[in-house]
Amino acid sequence: MEQILISYYEDNAKKLHKMVDQILLKFGGLSNKDLDDFYSLANEVFVNVMKRYNGLQSFDTFLYSCLCNKIKTEITRRNRDKRSADRMCISIDTPIGDDETSTLGDILADDFDIEKEVFKETYDGYSKKMMLYLCRLSTIQKEILRLTIAGYVPGEIREELHINEKQYTDCIAAIQSYRNVSILF
Repeated sequence: MEQILISYYEDNAKKLHKMVDQILLKFGGLSNKDLDDFYSLANEVFVNVMKRYNGLQSFDTFLYSCLCNKIKTEITRRNRDKRSADRMCISIDTPIGDDETSTLGDILADDFDIEKEVFKETYDGYSKKMMLYLCRLSTIQKEILRLTIAGYVPGEIREELHINEKQYTDCIAAIQSYRNVSILF
C-alpha cells in the first residue's frame, strides 16, 4: 500500500492529477479553480479508496471508477445548484401590482428615459438614434410600440393586433432587448 501511495503522490501528485484530468476531459468548461476543487476531491477519494481496497481488482481500476463516480456526482450537484439559482431570477418585465401596466423595471431607478429619446425630434421628426432603433424592429413590433405609446394596455394591444400572449411577450422582449435599445444610449 505504501508503494501505491508513493506512486500516486510523487512529483506533486502527478499521477493522481493525470487521472482526474482524463476524467474531466469528458466534461470540459472547467476553470483552474474548478480543477483545484476536483484535485482536492480526488485526494479525499484516494484516502477512502485506500481504506476500502480489497485487492480483488487492480488498484488503478478501482480508483478510476471511484473517481469517475464522485466527479460525476459533484458535477451533477453543481449543475443542479446553477439551475436552482436560475429559478430565483426574475425579469424586470415582471408585472407588479394588480394591473398589467406596471412592471418591476418601472420602479427601478434610472436616468434614461426611453420616451424622451423617442420623442426627441430632429428634421425628420425622430432622432438618428431613434430611426436606427426603429429599423431594427419588425412591423408588428413597431405597431406594439405605437399602441403602447398611445396608452393601450397589453390586453388591448393583443386584441387589437389579433396576437396571443406569447407573441406579444416575444415582441415586447425584442422591443426592450439590450441589443435593440442599446443604440439609444
